[in-house]
Amino acid sequence: MNPTPGLRRLARLEREFGDPFEPDNPLGFNRILAADEAEAMFGRGEQALAEFGLNAEFVPSRLGGRLDRLDDLVEIMRSVYRRDPCLGLGYGASSFIAGVNIWLAGSPQQQRFAADLLCSGRRIAVAYHELAHGNDMAETECRAGIEPGRITLNGRKEVVTNIQRSEAFVLFARTAAQPGARSHAQLLIDKAALDRSRFGYLPRFRTMGMRGVQLGGIEFRDCRVPESSLMGRPGYGLETALRSFQITRTTLVSMFCGVLDTGLRVALRHSTGRRLYGGPVVDMPHVRSVIAGAYADLLAADCFASVATRALHVLPGETAIYAQAVKFFVSKILIRAMDELSEVLGAHFYVRDGEAAIFQKLLRDIQPAGFGHAARAACQVSLLSQLPLLARRSWPEPGIVPDELFVAGMALPPLAFGDLVVSAAGREGLSGALTSGIAACRPGLLRPDVAEIAEHFAADHQLLTESCRDLDVAALGISADPRAYGLVTRYVRVLVASACFETWRRATATDHTTFTKDQRWLAAVLHRLRAAAGNRPRSLPPELADFLVEEAAHRLTSRRGLCLGLLPFDTHRFRSDGETPWRPPTSTRPSSSLGSSSALPRT
Repeated sequence: MNPTPGLRRLARLEREFGDPFEPDNPLGFNRILAADEAEAMFGRGEQALAEFGLNAEFVPSRLGGRLDRLDDLVEIMRSVYRRDPCLGLGYGASSFIAGVNIWLAGSPQQQRFAADLLCSGRRIAVAYHELAHGNDMAETECRAGIEPGRITLNGRKEVVTNIQRSEAFVLFARTAAQPGARSHAQLLIDKAALDRSRFGYLPRFRTMGMRGVQLGGIEFRDCRVPESSLMGRPGYGLETALRSFQITRTTLVSMFCGVLDTGLRVALRHSTGRRLYGGPVVDMPHVRSVIAGAYADLLAADCFASVATRALHVLPGETAIYAQAVKFFVSKILIRAMDELSEVLGAHFYVRDGEAAIFQKLLRDIQPAGFGHAARAACQVSLLSQLPLLARRSWPEPGIVPDELFVAGMALPPLAFGDLVVSAAGREGLSGALTSGIAACRPGLLRPDVAEIAEHFAADHQLLTESCRDLDVAALGISADPRAYGLVTRYVRVLVASACFETWRRATATDHTTFTKDQRWLAAVLHRLRAAAGNRPRSLPPELADFLVEEAAHRLTSRRGLCLGLLPFDTHRFRSDGETPWRPPTSTRPSSSLGSSSALPRT
């Protein structure tokens, strides 16, 4: 399989970053930890990403950027998160979140302005949240009063990444007093056009994790911006946000897989080099069990998130479901796996010096995966209310799910932002693919344990269909019986089981990596998934534990990534021949004009 242009760029980025464990590497963990101690962004890392042109990865190719495939973008960003999640969020992902809203709802002039800004190495912040309302964006108080020719802003936004360091920002604000989904708008605001006496920055928020990320706030006092700042029609701001979340929730959580990748590497290096009771720590059965379990969790997280990411291209009408399931499931098992790996390091997991010191930083930095951008609980509530319609429309007769969803590197349809919808309207085919996939396997192909667990989840899908069909949607809001939330957990496990089973099954019929075709990784993932669904032991059978530990150790020594696809550390397989090195524009700020029309007219 030929690597995509994005994976070729990834290979170049990996080579430029070098070995993060190397003590003298100016982009290595020693320098990253020094920046963390100072609660500052890693300046040399930001410079390297600027030279690479990372912001161009967030800009659609039609606008002069490099964004064609979201799965390639995720792999590139995992390379950054693997080293320093603060760089991932504070340099890159915050501008990506803002950009998605602009590509969804911005005018051609606004999109051109944003593309030029990002491709010149500048930043765009996104101001969604207010502390008083958390994830309840419908209760936003920051107001945008729309008048002929101008908009007047009043109120504040808090906990905004890079609000002071950005050159522009996307603002989510209230445009009408009445409650409901048509009382909000999004605006793209050029900070250079603002009257400095009419707004002010709020003090920085200090955090336990992501200590270098600049989280602040902004407050407006009768601050006027041009009417052309409005993105889309007034009243459609919440709808734009909900559609954009399908992209950002899926991809941002997937990027955090890079954190667990490094956590596993640290645990392996530590347990291989440290000796206790006459032998290496890695030979102790309990240590092998923990490492293998964490590796199985990484494979499950990677597989499900990758399938959901490709669904944004292949099945955009269904991603309102998959995005929330990824946030709910993947963030939890990544955080849990890092917690379990801390047992392998013992007292070393909180030491802030030495080769294992990066672990304590990553353990803190991974926590926002569960609550940043949107809380897991909010996604669970939203999924719960959709179960009855899914049970009536999609689950009884699942359709055919295309190979492109499961096979890394296959050509994907262009990302069509306009095809994303707020509601999946009961459409979802991934969960039902498990039953048809089992039936498609020839007799004797499946390991007995894989067959038994896969059939368990297929049967549970049928039980969910019967249990959820007649649920009262009105009773499934935030005040729902707590026992009802178990239905969501069961459903998401079926989705994950189906994604992993079909990724393995379809790899057996394609020219794919040998590891993906090996049924043992699937067996390990399904064992862990089944154990989480009941009172079964979470430890893997010794055969599977040994397989995963040995695979991880081999990849560690051969500098290969730990996930399923054509992987970041596997740079010897790719060459960037023919890849034009990124050169940022020489201007210090992109022009705000396009021809004779102003992109963002100033007051």
